[in-house]
Amino acid sequence: MGTLYLVATPIGNLEDMSPRAIRILKEASLIAAEDTRHTGKLLKHFEIETPLTSYFEHNKLDKLDFVLDRLSTGDVALVSDAGTPAINDPGYELVRAALASGFDVLPVPGPSASLAALTVSGLPTDSFLYLGYLPHKTSERHKFVGQVASLPYTLIFLESPYRIVESLEDLLSIFGDRRICVAREMTKMFEEYWRGTIGGALEYFKSQPARGEFTLVVEGKPGDEEQKWTEEQLSAAIEAGVKSGKSAKDLSAELAKVSGWSKREIYSRINKMG
Repeated sequence: MGTLYLVATPIGNLEDMSPRAIRILKEASLIAAEDTRHTGKLLKHFEIETPLTSYFEHNKLDKLDFVLDRLSTGDVALVSDAGTPAINDPGYELVRAALASGFDVLPVPGPSASLAALTVSGLPTDSFLYLGYLPHKTSERHKFVGQVASLPYTLIFLESPYRIVESLEDLLSIFGDRRICVAREMTKMFEEYWRGTIGGALEYFKSQPARGEFTLVVEGKPGDEEQKWTEEQLSAAIEAGVKSGKSAKDLSAELAKVSGWSKREIYSRINKMG
């Protein structure tokens, strides 16, 4: 009996492909891929000649028996278009079916967009909630965001470049002006990390071209006694606000509401940076 391997692949930079991932993909009897054309380019780069089959949202149930049959004679590797399979793609059903059929299921860990953004966000990492893509429709997005607005955990969302402004507007109206890290094009040539408040992010991305997939890391609901930001957190927010073109007066007033620092202290720091 074979083993089902969940193989993480790069989210942008091919140097993030691990030696073990390459070995497993070469040794497997079959690779089940979300997009065979996309994965085919990856395999060509690393000179991997293992046969490919498609396994995506609209054929996942039809392909289950085929993949399970191949597992009965050898190892199968599951990959997504980028990052860790079974996170925000149809891998869950295959994992469940393989386990129910008595096959071993093992991870080959590696890149993950959600965790990569979380670790560099500057927001708490001890407890967080990954929520995937925000709903496309405005009414559904409002309902979804409202359901998690009172949670104290750091929240992680994915969003398309074509809805980023609308989603930030909704987050601001429902969450208030919490801290946020907006990551896009991670590990690629034009990767960017914007840190500050939701309101500041909204103003910044209104003027940016619709490019790159976004990962949003948002502060959970603050407690009754909100903890004062560290000097490093305040400096990062000031720098981001100044870059976005905010005046010292407006920026100091905005940050005073969420940071625990006074407007006078913040205003002084802004002037010193200038």
